[in-house]
Amino acid sequence: MPVNKQIHLDNRPEGEATLGNFKLVTGETPALADNQVLVRHHFLSLDPYMRGRMNDSKSYAASQPVGHVFQGGTVGEVVESKHPKYKAGDKVVGFGGWQEYSVVDASQPGSLKKVDTTHVPLSHYLGAVGMPGVTAWYGLVKIIAPKEGDTVVITAASGAVGSAFGALAKARGCRVVGIAGGPDKCKYVTDELGFDACIDYRQHPDVKSMSAALKEACPKGIDGYFENVGGYIFDAVLLRCNAFARIALCGMIAGYDGAPLPLANPSLILINRLKIEGFIVSEHMEVWPEALAELGALVGSGKLRPRETIAQGIEAAPEAFLGLLKGRNFGKQLVKLI
Repeated sequence: MPVNKQIHLDNRPEGEATLGNFKLVTGETPALADNQVLVRHHFLSLDPYMRGRMNDSKSYAASQPVGHVFQGGTVGEVVESKHPKYKAGDKVVGFGGWQEYSVVDASQPGSLKKVDTTHVPLSHYLGAVGMPGVTAWYGLVKIIAPKEGDTVVITAASGAVGSAFGALAKARGCRVVGIAGGPDKCKYVTDELGFDACIDYRQHPDVKSMSAALKEACPKGIDGYFENVGGYIFDAVLLRCNAFARIALCGMIAGYDGAPLPLANPSLILINRLKIEGFIVSEHMEVWPEALAELGALVGSGKLRPRETIAQGIEAAPEAFLGLLKGRNFGKQLVKLI
C-alpha cells in the first residue's frame, strides 16, 4: 500500500494560529475492507471555517481532534475499490482531510460522490461547484431571497463564496456590491466577476469611512447582505440597510482568534425590522442538487469564472491556510497534491 503523508493538528492555538499548531506525519494506508475505497487526493480544500474548529470551544461543529488528520474537503481519483459503485479511475469528491490518500467507507451516505469533469474542472468541485458555491446559493436564495432590482452586498467578494454569490445575484437581476481587500481583488470582482461595484476595505478602515463608501456604492440602500467577516464592516452595513433587509450570517472571520465581536448599534436591527439568520450549509443537504445544477451551468457557460490560488504539496497546507486567514489568497485556496 502507498505511503501516505498527513497533516495533523498537533496542539490548539492560543490566540492567533501558527505553523507550530500543525505536524507532518507519514504512514502507510491500510488494506481495504469490504465497501471501502482508496482515494488518491488531487486537491485539498482550505476554508476559513477550519480556523474555528481548531479551538476547543462550543460551536456549530465538533472541534478538530488533536493528534488526528486535519479535516477538510478533497477531490481525487479512486485507485482501488471494494465497493460495487466505484471503480479505479472514478473522479470523486469527499471529506478526506489533509492527507495524500484516504480510505473511505463508501456505504456511508454522503461519504463520497462521483463527479463529471467534462465541462467542470475537478478543482472547482471544492469551490464554485462545491460547498462554497452552495453556501452562496443558500444564503442568497433561501435567506436574502432578492427581488429583481434589489441591492445586495457581500464581504470577501473575491473568494470562493463571493464569486459564486455575484454570478447568482446578477442572474436574478440584482445590483451587486462586493467588499474585498486591495485594488487587484476589487478589479477582479468588477471586471471578471461582473459586480456593479467593489469597495476596498483597506481604504476604509473604520465605520465612518466604510459607511460613506457603502452610501456611494449603494445609492438606494442595502436590501440584502451576506456576511463573512463581521467587525466594523458589519456595523457600517447596518447603517445602510433598508427597512426589512435580510442578512445571511455565514462567517465571522474577524473573530476566529477568539475575541468577541460586539455590535456598535444593535438597535438598528429593531428600527429597520431586519431579518438576520445564521446558517450552516451542511444542515441543508436537500437544496444541494438544485444549487449544484445552477452553479455547474454558470461555470460551464462561462458566466461564473472562479479564480484559484494553489499551493503545491501537502507540506505547504499549513502556511497556505494561515495565509488564507490573512487574506493573502486570491479566490479559492487549494493545495495541489499531484
